[in-house]
Amino acid sequence: MKTILHKANTRGHANHGWLNSFHTFSFAGYHEPTRMNFGVLRVLNDDTVAAGMGFGKHPHDNMEIVSIPLNGDLEHNDSTGRNEIIKQGDVQIMSAGSGITHSEKNANHNKEVKFLQIWVMPAKRNIESRYEQKSFPAEGRMNKLQTVVAPNNAEAVWINQNAWFTLGNFDNGVASTYSLNKPENGVYAFVIKGDVTINGIALNERDGLGVTETETLNIIADNNAELLLIEVPMKLS
Repeated sequence: MKTILHKANTRGHANHGWLNSFHTFSFAGYHEPTRMNFGVLRVLNDDTVAAGMGFGKHPHDNMEIVSIPLNGDLEHNDSTGRNEIIKQGDVQIMSAGSGITHSEKNANHNKEVKFLQIWVMPAKRNIESRYEQKSFPAEGRMNKLQTVVAPNNAEAVWINQNAWFTLGNFDNGVASTYSLNKPENGVYAFVIKGDVTINGIALNERDGLGVTETETLNIIADNNAELLLIEVPMKLS
């Protein structure tokens, strides 16, 4: 087993007033050559957007972009004419494919929104752009793992990559095991809340841990915790 640990306080940080963003990997003005990606996982941003504010229209292509609201609601608009509200408990994916323009903003004018935005490099380039979102109530992952993004699971949102996103909410002391879908993949674990130990490595809130050359992760919640696991190929096919 090989691991790479990214403590929360080592992430890149940019505070624009309306946007407070922490970058696990190099992004925008934060450039760290040793933190460009984990396999095909390119971006993991932890964003807080002020009430009524957001990102204006901007283009993307050939990237799988996943948004996971943690608190509050996001409003999405794109060049296909789609206008959606993404709420806490929802998971949204946009396959940028051959090209799409979109905007995202805080849907509320009286409270901030906190969300994770995650970019994964695609398996196939220049596909037709697509959008999908589904709701995943928290009770579906209470003291267990719940797959929310997958290439082969009708209950999850579909991704153009051999990648799986899994969420879990655990009470103190609960143990769980994650088995990789493909043994050659790696898993990036991100602690949304609380403290967990994964394969003997202690992690705190907003820490990240990349794990490769293993087929299972043994997870123990050291207190009440919320966890995101991102399983990805370590090389572009």
